Amino acid sequence: MANTSKPSFYITTPIYYVNAAPHLGTAYCTMLCDVQARYRRAAGYDVKFLTGMDEHGEKVAEAAAAHGFDTPQAWCDSQAPLFKNLWRELEISNDDFIRTTEPRQHHAVQYLWERMKESGYLYKGSYDGWYCVPEETYFTENQVKKSDEERETPGQHLCPDCGRPLERVQEESYFFKLSAFQDRLLKLYDEHPDFVQPAFRMNEVRSFVEGGLTDLSVSRTSFDWGIPVPFDDGHVTYVWFDALLNYMTAVGYSLDDEASRAEYAHRWPAQYHVVGKDIIRFHCVIWPAMLMAIGEPLPEHVFAHGFLTVRNAETGKAEKMSKSRGNAIAPQDVVDLLGVEGYRYYFMTDVAHGEDSAISFERMEQVYNADLANSWGNLVSRSLNMSAKYFDGKTPELEADWAKKDSPLRAIACGIYARYAERMDVMDYVGAKDVVMELVHAANHYIEDTAPWAVAKDEARAGELSDIIVNLLESIRIAAHLLEPFMPETSAEVLRRMSLAGEADTCDLAGACEWGGLAGGVEVTKGDALFPRLASDKK
Repeated sequence: MANTSKPSFYITTPIYYVNAAPHLGTAYCTMLCDVQARYRRAAGYDVKFLTGMDEHGEKVAEAAAAHGFDTPQAWCDSQAPLFKNLWRELEISNDDFIRTTEPRQHHAVQYLWERMKESGYLYKGSYDGWYCVPEETYFTENQVKKSDEERETPGQHLCPDCGRPLERVQEESYFFKLSAFQDRLLKLYDEHPDFVQPAFRMNEVRSFVEGGLTDLSVSRTSFDWGIPVPFDDGHVTYVWFDALLNYMTAVGYSLDDEASRAEYAHRWPAQYHVVGKDIIRFHCVIWPAMLMAIGEPLPEHVFAHGFLTVRNAETGKAEKMSKSRGNAIAPQDVVDLLGVEGYRYYFMTDVAHGEDSAISFERMEQVYNADLANSWGNLVSRSLNMSAKYFDGKTPELEADWAKKDSPLRAIACGIYARYAERMDVMDYVGAKDVVMELVHAANHYIEDTAPWAVAKDEARAGELSDIIVNLLESIRIAAHLLEPFMPETSAEVLRRMSLAGEADTCDLAGACEWGGLAGGVEVTKGDALFPRLASDKK
């Protein structure tokens, strides 16, 4: 149920194909959304975070047959637990999981057909052209010809996107008048330059639209694994015409009861669709045109992330991950090396999210040891240990004006939330991490500069020792809050060790990050190392 007293923040992943188990790329995209969702919840938003599965289409039907299942539905049912279990393991906090075979999607898609019919942007015709089943994409003769010339593949028509053979499709079809929206789409891009993010992706989208749009075939008659067109037996919905609607289905589109209408009014439009760069045209061209046709508001932003690649140890070049090359990395491989929290930290803070990024086990281990074991984990361990040792297992008692005392750590923490939020708001997680780690690194240097173990030897410097430990603990408290979207379990554990467990679920992140929130004279627990150093043989 929506909390309309708070501003809504609605974020979605694409719904994932069920032709294969979830992989590192799907986990990466889902985690990008999870970090944003956790940040927004802590910042006081009423968040809805949606993910799910795309279960219709020719590709899914072929996968079901290839795996020996009697029906596509049985195959889809077997795949759902793989996604749900992995998201649970990776601490994904989605509020909803939609499947396109659910009744709510069936109802919404048939409702869409009726609205499209009324709009005047739908007509019946015949499709005769090229289709890529793996990409579930139609291509014009010109696109195919250009691709063939670039690839020099005489007699073999290959997909311009994935390079696999195209099929010639000839069938009766309904068409969506996509060509009628060229000028309106270009106006959208002009008036809302941040509609497509990162900014350089906008150039790709604009160029595609400026090159001219052709009407889109939106029904199929050559197979039946899809949602039927309500007013024409024998036609089923083209998979993308079905899949894109899931974002509105999940917030009550097409339902006429009071609760659903209220939910839709509160939630739509979405603030962020997060997608891979390979499906940016569907989300930044076809989807907004569909919404324009039926008079619905457009999503505010589409964020397109790059691909994860693997650096070849011999050549040094980045290569696309594939089983045939023997360089594919499964999510469990990374969990086994880094643990779940280390996995989340590495992919969210060391990968440039808008561009293709090469990953390697060597780099994972390097980041884990440098940032988590040596810096963050070490700071927590040393500081809590000294507080327990020098103050009878507690945090120091606090003076009335302690938060007003000048210190190098207080100076860095001043305004830290604003700097952090500026980066998080645009999904620049690397930049947000840098803001937090500046405080963490400064706190580690502060320990060396102040040498509290030496100060503790002089009873006359007891007040100075208390100030040092308080400054360290307050820095840790603030850093724990800011790192929570990336490593929720670790932050909760750090606050628990400082007898601040109640702060873990704050919905006032800005307030929690103000200098002065430490609890004095309460139990402190050193505990085991948060991030034991790695010495892996992974290559």
